[in-house]
Amino acid sequence: MKSVQGVHHITCISGDAQENVDFYTGVMGMRLVKRSVNQDAPDTYHLFYADAEGRPGTDLTFFPWPGMPPARAGVGLTMEVALAVPANSLGFWAERLGRAGMKAGEPVTRFGERTLTVMDPHGLPLALVETDQREDFAPWTGSPVPEERQVRGLHGVRLWERSSAPTQQFITQALGFSALGEEQGWQRFIVAGGGSGRFIDLAEVPNVPRGAWGVGGVHHVAWRTPDDTSQLELREQVQTVGRRPTPVIDRFWFKSIYFTEPGGVLFEIATDGPGFAIDEDPETLGEKLILPPWLEPQRAEIESNLPVLTGARDMERGARGA
Repeated sequence: MKSVQGVHHITCISGDAQENVDFYTGVMGMRLVKRSVNQDAPDTYHLFYADAEGRPGTDLTFFPWPGMPPARAGVGLTMEVALAVPANSLGFWAERLGRAGMKAGEPVTRFGERTLTVMDPHGLPLALVETDQREDFAPWTGSPVPEERQVRGLHGVRLWERSSAPTQQFITQALGFSALGEEQGWQRFIVAGGGSGRFIDLAEVPNVPRGAWGVGGVHHVAWRTPDDTSQLELREQVQTVGRRPTPVIDRFWFKSIYFTEPGGVLFEIATDGPGFAIDEDPETLGEKLILPPWLEPQRAEIESNLPVLTGARDMERGARGA
């Protein structure tokens, strides 16, 4: 059976686009590696934050929809995004977030990993998790965060399910996950050997209402596959177990298929390549609006509907010195 290789990217919904840039580049120290638009709704940005090279597995992305209501927590949604940070760095992050006006929770241990939880400025639940497993990370020299403290990539996700059994069956039969263990009501499933970026946590909450997309929520979770051939094999596996994947959609920087898992969470399977440098100099990633070729004829109209973005401000100054 073909397996996904871990998280490719996670796409969330934010409020004001400039506030989103200020926080993720200025406070979290991630690099804005692609400034584009939602290809299905090009009147809004699609902002991609990652390591210096925009490697698959490091990429947290946002659709800024400030007019949308706040996300409603509930079943059928991804309830938390975990980011990998270096071992022994939670003290640094708690202080830095505090300087930026963000109140982090007390550190806890989950499945043997020290974890710090915080909400971003628009209400997205984040977990910073210490790990020494992300050696493939490319540090960003322009980050306000020292290299030895920088976010290493996506660590994992947590989902609420009304009944977890159908989702468990689906991710093991169609995506190649296997059960690792259970802790405090959370069941962890791993893929590709497990470790940072290669797990999903499920909690069964039968009495919780269905959640709803909104500002501060996760839109979808994308899983990695190396190439077109493996993506088609995975698509067939998804279809065989009764889900309805989309045809392959060319996103230019990668190819995608989409489907909902049995509990209702939107999943994507995305190819590792060709990558963000296919249409932009690696040294200047994210500095200007990049459109896929089929949207270039609409550039003037698209740009007129988008707010002007500047480099990180305000919150970065508040966090400086942490």
